[in-house]
Amino acid sequence: MGDSRDAEPDPKRIVREGYDLVSRAYRGDTLEIDDQSGYAHWLRRLTKRLRPGARVLDLGCGNGIPVASELAKRFAVTGVDLSPVQIERARSLVPGARFVCEDMTRVVFEPASFDAVTAFFSIINVPVAEQPGLIESVARWLEPGGWFLAILGRTAWTGIERNWRGVQGATMYWSTTDVATYRRWFATAGFSIDEEGVQPEQGNPGFAVLIARAG
Repeated sequence: MGDSRDAEPDPKRIVREGYDLVSRAYRGDTLEIDDQSGYAHWLRRLTKRLRPGARVLDLGCGNGIPVASELAKRFAVTGVDLSPVQIERARSLVPGARFVCEDMTRVVFEPASFDAVTAFFSIINVPVAEQPGLIESVARWLEPGGWFLAILGRTAWTGIERNWRGVQGATMYWSTTDVATYRRWFATAGFSIDEEGVQPEQGNPGFAVLIARAG
């Protein structure tokens, strides 16, 4: 048998265990988002495009705060997250939504199951090689004309952060490509980009924000 020290680290295990360990340090049970926050701004940009009661999938929903909790006030929300700790908290904190503990690259939904999909700072934890397939899955899960709001990386980088969020022994995995490649992947999946931005607005490099419509 090979020496386990030579094995490549498993990104999914790193992400799952990282969020399990850091869940409460990462996000408390409440988060008030004022009108000037990035969360509030981009949620407004999305929700103005949706009818009341629309079906929304939140990928990488975490503990449900603040995205799923805000969306659940007006829409039928399903959240997906890899971390059992995060999902357990989400079910308690946002009882009006449905939550699934699953890898977003492997979860199965019927075609046209949703009117919108959100991914706030979550695809950046998925190995970049799996991201084009995930974007194609999102396109299938959406109704034609449905909306996808994703906050992604702006430059290409993959790496591991240790003692994440100041928690000793906590590790997190990050993987992104450049925004031009994301635009190409969205187009290949049949999306047309309707709006684009940077979060935070003066970020250097910050994160790319894409709001795209399914064909």
